Amino acid sequence: MEKKIRVIHYGLGPIGCKVVQYLTERAHFDIVGAIDSDPKKVGTDLGRLAELKAPLGLHVTANSRDLLERVDADVVVLTTTSDLEKIRPQIMEIISCGKNVVSTCEELMYPWVTNPKVAREIDAAARENEVSVLSTGVNPGFLMDFLPLVMTSICRDVKTVTVERIQDAQFRRLPFQEKIGAGLSVTEFESRVRQGSLRHVGLTESMHLIASRLGWILDRTEDVVDAVLAEKKVVTENRTIEPGKALGVNQIGRAYIDSKEVITLVFRAAIGEPDPRDRIVIKGNPDIDMAISKGVNGDTATCAIIVNAIPVVIQAQPGLRTMADISPISFFK
Repeated sequence: MEKKIRVIHYGLGPIGCKVVQYLTERAHFDIVGAIDSDPKKVGTDLGRLAELKAPLGLHVTANSRDLLERVDADVVVLTTTSDLEKIRPQIMEIISCGKNVVSTCEELMYPWVTNPKVAREIDAAARENEVSVLSTGVNPGFLMDFLPLVMTSICRDVKTVTVERIQDAQFRRLPFQEKIGAGLSVTEFESRVRQGSLRHVGLTESMHLIASRLGWILDRTEDVVDAVLAEKKVVTENRTIEPGKALGVNQIGRAYIDSKEVITLVFRAAIGEPDPRDRIVIKGNPDIDMAISKGVNGDTATCAIIVNAIPVVIQAQPGLRTMADISPISFFK
């Protein structure tokens, strides 16, 4: 019998719990531990927390060091935060215990330009301990960076890359709706943007990943965040949004060489968005215009790619890896 992949879950919010659900559908995996700092979750059976049909006989602990040192595992699925500085101690602890990491941390997806010091530290520690670290997800990690790169492989020349991810946020989880500012007044929205707490994390990292693989040296990037405002009253299952309040966010990342805009990433997520889609437009030889009608459900896709990435990361070369330097990820039964 083929040996099962032993997995520890670290971070059990909505995405972490959904990953648990997906893993239990596959015979290749054996969940051997669960970690979360929330006192309300500590001591809870992981199966109950993830709303499975039956308990798993594993209880959530807040003592990460004890579990990581005591329990043999091939990989840790880390779904705690988008912030690289905050997740760094968790990654270093996991690495020091000799375990591979698959994470959803957006700032970890390609930190070589945005935070080179931490990137080098994680990379060196992973190489020393002979493990691999990968951040992935639907975005960043696939739709707005890796997939456009794959599409350029059939181009003789590439002049510009434009990606649009337009989502109707009423079908996303409640924390995501809160993350994009749905229901906030303009004043509240702009205040949170200034604080840095309201933005889609990862556009800058996606632009740098694209540029690095295309051999482009960027002169500068920018990331502009604006509110999408309700023109009429909008009522959803979770909230009521009055006219003039935010339905969500419109965020545009731009990357320049000299004064020319060579990469444009448009991220728009709003309640009731009328034309959701994922679209890639490449100007070059040949031109490419590819669209996924209705777009991809971000929660489903993120959890799926995390699960599908696990065996690839285990087999990857040690170090801090990116989606562009590992073997192709695919679904497997």
